[in-house]
Amino acid sequence: MREKAHFKILFLFLTIFIVMFLNINHIYASTNSNIHLIVNNNDITSFASPIIENDRTLVPVRFIAEEIGATVYWDGINRTVTIKKDGKSILLFIDSNLISYNNNQSHIISDVAPKIINDRTYVPVRLISNIFGIGVSWNNETRTVYINTEEQSTITSFFDIDFSFYKSGDTISGKTIIDIEMGDKISNKISEIKLVLLDKGSKKGFVVSRVDDKNRILEYIPKVEDNGEKVLVVAVYDEYGKFIGGEAITINIDVKPVVALSNLDTTKLVTDTIYIKPSINFLATQVKYEITNYKSGKTITVTEQDPFGSYAFVPTMELNGVCAIKVIAYDGNGHAYESQIKYITVLVNRYLSIKGISEGKSITKAVVLSVNRNFDVVETQFIVMNTITKEKEILMQSGQYSYEWFPKPSNQGDMEVYTIVTDTNGVNYESEHIKVIIDVDAILYIKGIGPNQIITKDIDLFIKSNVDLYNVRYVLTNVDTKIVRYLSKTLNDDDTFIYFPINIDIGNISIHAEGFYHGYKIKSEAIILKVYLDTIYGPKAIIAKNRFLGFASKLAVNTWNETGMSAALQTAQAILETGWGQSVPVDKYTGKLSYNLFGIKGSGSNGFVISNTWEVYNGVVYRIDDEFRAYYDVSESWDDHQYFLFNSSRYKPFTDVMYDSTLGAWAIKRAGYATDPLYPIKLIRIIKQYNLGELDKIMIK
Repeated sequence: MREKAHFKILFLFLTIFIVMFLNINHIYASTNSNIHLIVNNNDITSFASPIIENDRTLVPVRFIAEEIGATVYWDGINRTVTIKKDGKSILLFIDSNLISYNNNQSHIISDVAPKIINDRTYVPVRLISNIFGIGVSWNNETRTVYINTEEQSTITSFFDIDFSFYKSGDTISGKTIIDIEMGDKISNKISEIKLVLLDKGSKKGFVVSRVDDKNRILEYIPKVEDNGEKVLVVAVYDEYGKFIGGEAITINIDVKPVVALSNLDTTKLVTDTIYIKPSINFLATQVKYEITNYKSGKTITVTEQDPFGSYAFVPTMELNGVCAIKVIAYDGNGHAYESQIKYITVLVNRYLSIKGISEGKSITKAVVLSVNRNFDVVETQFIVMNTITKEKEILMQSGQYSYEWFPKPSNQGDMEVYTIVTDTNGVNYESEHIKVIIDVDAILYIKGIGPNQIITKDIDLFIKSNVDLYNVRYVLTNVDTKIVRYLSKTLNDDDTFIYFPINIDIGNISIHAEGFYHGYKIKSEAIILKVYLDTIYGPKAIIAKNRFLGFASKLAVNTWNETGMSAALQTAQAILETGWGQSVPVDKYTGKLSYNLFGIKGSGSNGFVISNTWEVYNGVVYRIDDEFRAYYDVSESWDDHQYFLFNSSRYKPFTDVMYDSTLGAWAIKRAGYATDPLYPIKLIRIIKQYNLGELDKIMIK
């Protein structure tokens, strides 16, 4: 009985569905079946009736073309329709608003893209008039479309949009400004304007400039590798990302690379740091600077620099005199283009000073002394002198430029600290003396561990002291159980001790060192840390390495379509930051997978995971725990990364140019996204090596 009831319900549902379907088709037919199509007085309505869609009358192009004596060719692989008549051809790409005519020499943007309806290609009737140059009219009373080859028509733009200073056939040879003119009707709907460079054959290409507002001026920086005849399109979109208009011209890209140092003032003496910025008329991937002293021949070469940013040149004594400066820019294929040499005169006074201490300050603990200088040295001495007795002590004499100084109790009082350096010619130079007050007792430091460190295995400990200690040992206290144990018997202060954590140490502990000096016990600071001896989980793979490219690029293309951020750049970032999806953070204690592809700290939709980050204590780098955002799946991580970039004013310079992977890679570095100075170079190389630029190709629609 229950099965029969289910059958009756299913039958009733199907009956209602069939009735609704037939009714919808009846409505559709009544809307379109009464539109007639007359070509040269022949009624061809019965072959394929015109339809009205979004207030546009669409007609089947094949039947019209054949009726007027043209031949139609369909390419199912590329989804194109080619129409040939009287030695001329017209090329239509399905779902693309860009139409080519005059044997692919001219282009027009249609308000409706050719589309497939019931296995037939339909185009707006106005396009028929444009591409064939024939008369098209509409009789509203009889609801009839008339097409007449005896009547002539001229090609007119669908949109009131024009390039102000460029026309078809013009040449672009370097960085240029594209000014767009448009009528008020379309201006009121604009949310975004894109400049798109398309290949003439495939009609696919790249966004090469964009603006978010109603500013109609776009800067276009061409690539050398794009040289050739192209189609340049200005495409306009509304606030919902819908294409609402455009214009296209045929343009010849013929970049004549020009690299210059336009901001370099050669009339002024260079006495301090100057900022050098290249002027390049093409889209460079990186630049290199070469600075050569005319007299000595000494050359400074600085590679892999930002082609859109500035380089801080700090002159040294060795460069005093006339110096030649040039910048070399590299295109996407690695070809180099040099600027003309510019000459500057460097005249810096020798300076030598000590960093790490200040005049008149008290020193109560260890300090790091370093040399601040503007000339080459082969040896450095750090010297401390008693202000009253003039007794001197050489703290360090070596080829190093820094020294960790532990003032001794014997240094107590007013002291002077200075450095003597020896230059490459064997000449000694002495810095100014810095007066300090030494106010220290016997000091003992532990090195090798730091506050909040998580110890999961054996670790090396060693001490530093400003006095000679004896009977040195390490003491461990379990903060939770209060159990105290001595980790070592007596050690010398220069011995390394290996601490092997054991089960009774598990939890929060403190470790300090103690030793004896002149019969008194000296203790170090107690360092609080944690011992964890259970399973530690490391980063996990989210997908097989050979599948990650397809996986990430699919997400990137979706975001590219939604936001306009280069899919190539997004994919390269995901590859670089996750090691091809093989190193995604997990909770080191539970194994919970974060799905965090971009290493963003904090709390996400699924809370957080605890993973490692780095700190420095007493000059030693060590790992501590930190919270990283966790998500329920990779798509949430991907979306959050976009939100992270789009909702911070800090990344506005990046989002302005994110349509291009090269511009975006350098802009995100300048915005402070990554500390690695080679981060943009690594991204650009990944994009080049794996041909990720193809992900950014679009058609006009």
